[in-house]
Amino acid sequence: MISAISWVPRGAAKLVPVEAEPPTQEEIDEAIKAIAQHTEGGSDADEDADDGEENGNMEVDAAADEEEEEVDEVAQAKAAAKALAKGAVDDVADELKELNMDNYDEEEEGLEIFSSGQGDLYYASNDLDPYLKNNDEDDDDEEIEDMTIKPTDLMVNLLEETEDGDLNMFVHHEVPLADFPLCTAWMDFNLKGGDKGNFVAVGTMDPAIEIWDLDIVDEVQPHMVLGGHSKKKKKVKGKKAKKYKKGSHRSSVLGLAWNKEVRNVLASASADKTVKIWDVSVGKCAVTLEHHDDKVQSVAWSRQSPEVLLSGSFDKSVAMNDMKDGGQSCNKWSVEADVESLAWDPHNEHSFMVSLENGMVQAFDKRTASSNSNSGRPTFTLHAHEKAVSSISFSPSTPNFLATGSTDKMVKLWDLSNNQPSCIASLNPKLGAIFSVSFSNDSPFLLASGGSKGKLKVWNTLTEPAVANKFGK
Repeated sequence: MISAISWVPRGAAKLVPVEAEPPTQEEIDEAIKAIAQHTEGGSDADEDADDGEENGNMEVDAAADEEEEEVDEVAQAKAAAKALAKGAVDDVADELKELNMDNYDEEEEGLEIFSSGQGDLYYASNDLDPYLKNNDEDDDDEEIEDMTIKPTDLMVNLLEETEDGDLNMFVHHEVPLADFPLCTAWMDFNLKGGDKGNFVAVGTMDPAIEIWDLDIVDEVQPHMVLGGHSKKKKKVKGKKAKKYKKGSHRSSVLGLAWNKEVRNVLASASADKTVKIWDVSVGKCAVTLEHHDDKVQSVAWSRQSPEVLLSGSFDKSVAMNDMKDGGQSCNKWSVEADVESLAWDPHNEHSFMVSLENGMVQAFDKRTASSNSNSGRPTFTLHAHEKAVSSISFSPSTPNFLATGSTDKMVKLWDLSNNQPSCIASLNPKLGAIFSVSFSNDSPFLLASGGSKGKLKVWNTLTEPAVANKFGK
């Protein structure tokens, strides 16, 4: 399953990446213990989100705490290494199982190799030939390049365009993760010092946020971990309970947003009902916001007003916080259903879009905000899909051009001119339920999509006649 997509800008990655040193056998052995402890502890997504130690509407953690538990980077490395090693062993075991070596001497004689014994030299159609792959599905998607992703991997893919205009995509390298990834955010703030870097933040079912250096291949540990479990456990009524690092989320991280203007700032949304603002230059949580009553699914910074943050929740509300005063000023809009995703309109500083669990997409103007829980009415409400609209994306250079993806397996393209949205193209990319769509900043008509089948596909939307006629010029 692909739950999140982040584009790496052209030129941001090193031409020649650095190869990481492999883990030692001792590190791999100790990783077994770390994974066993993680398995015994269970998932944070199943815990009560209200058992945190933070109270009130806002918590400021900016002051450094000398006694704070340090990030257990070694344990992270070992866990990842073990997971990677286990995957290789499982692959070999599956291949040996297919060979059925235990019953080798008992196989029937008289059958030709690679034959079913039914005259396999000729088949009435290719569909009957088990050794030919059926490419019917690929014929319908000539403009789409696809890539299969492992469920617990972070895949770094390269996309190139040939002289004929065709798209080729291949895996550059894999980043093994200890838990299932739910969200990503690329950022160029250089955690190692210097001008710009090439990093990605990853939120998973675990309360920790991992930050990986994408210019290092074969790495088994993140460069930085924000929050997460402490090495020590506290006792509750005679039993050991999980203890968290200071400022950590208490449950799964569902959404991430990097501030492109204040480049050391990262926002996170969690199933623990909180939004956290992180200063990645020091690896600390600076502010915790608790203005939602249910899981927070999505966060988004305004590009035009970089101090303004949107958050959307399962409490059927969207909140806007001004971080100039530490997030104390908060305005809310009520929506029809659980919020799935948020996006600011890059061509209109006042407008943002919200996609919902009931298949609707609603547009709002931030100037209608008020201090009560029911700010202005939506600019428009669009019945975009038959099921949840899990992801939305604006074209970065083409005004009024929006893409939506849904668990109804469809990706749709919309013309939003004059606040009267109309669907100009739709596609079933055969990815299963769609969980993420994202336009490229470098090639603004390329749209990446990912879904429940674990495949990534890139659609050149300019090949659609309606898109070319409306936006091609």
